[in-house]
Amino acid sequence: MCIRDRGWFRALGLYTRTDETGRVYPYSNQAADVLALLEHHLARCGVEVRTGCTVQTLSQNRSGYTILCEDAEGQDQTLRADAVICAMGGNAGPQFGTDGFGTRFAAQCGGKLEPLYPCLTALQTAKPNRSLAGIRAKGCASLLDGADGRVLARETGEVQFTDYGLSGICIMDLTRHLTPAVKSPAVELDLFPDIAEDALSALFAARVPLLPGDTAADFWLGLLNAKLGRALWQAAGLPDADVHRLSAAQWQKLAHIAKHWRFDGLTPCGWKQAQVTGGGLALTELEPDFQFKGCPGLYFVGEMLDCVGRCGGFN
Repeated sequence: MCIRDRGWFRALGLYTRTDETGRVYPYSNQAADVLALLEHHLARCGVEVRTGCTVQTLSQNRSGYTILCEDAEGQDQTLRADAVICAMGGNAGPQFGTDGFGTRFAAQCGGKLEPLYPCLTALQTAKPNRSLAGIRAKGCASLLDGADGRVLARETGEVQFTDYGLSGICIMDLTRHLTPAVKSPAVELDLFPDIAEDALSALFAARVPLLPGDTAADFWLGLLNAKLGRALWQAAGLPDADVHRLSAAQWQKLAHIAKHWRFDGLTPCGWKQAQVTGGGLALTELEPDFQFKGCPGLYFVGEMLDCVGRCGGFN
């Protein structure tokens, strides 16, 4: 919720709270309360609300627009309007009733569409480590174009390992940049983002005299989740025993893996898990006030547009 909107919502009776990241929520933490207050406001203003209608055509005329739709009983209805705001949603969340009609409708109106893709969703990896499912770790995640190794985006936060791959807010935020144009995406995790690689290698070597034993399991005590540490150890190809005998080069290799743990073969989870729709009506088709160019009084907003915000209600 934008700061400038809070006064307006407060006048409707909505009391809000702000979390540590600046996101604003209803104090009740119920999104349904926002909807109920908006519906009450519409009723007070005498606005007629029709649900269960399917828009069939929209045509422009000298006096405005004519909308042909079918009501919930299957009867044709004709509506005339001075202005039309198209807020029909996208493809994400088909289990909640959307069928992607919004973007198809924008194309019917002559708008240029950018390719659609599931957005703000988890990632499936080619070889998920199911033993890590349920583990969370703070770190920095980078989305790479596997073709040339270019960093497309970088997010810091909590990563959640799943039985199919990677999740968590920072991973979902990366998918805003995972357009269909990225053919071979990869993610690199840095589990020690505040420590340079050489310093981390030295820290690892310096821990050895403090260890209660001589195994890899002993090494991660007080440093990382044991299963997560074991996976890093295996990725570095280090022996499980005789930790005291590891060379400086081996500690350097472990430090490198801990800061550049790579996951390839990524596939975004599908539309059912996606929070929003990436792609859609190109922003170049709209005026700054969201009016469709060349059509006074016709507006497109929301997920129909090729614009995606971060996780946390910024869409």
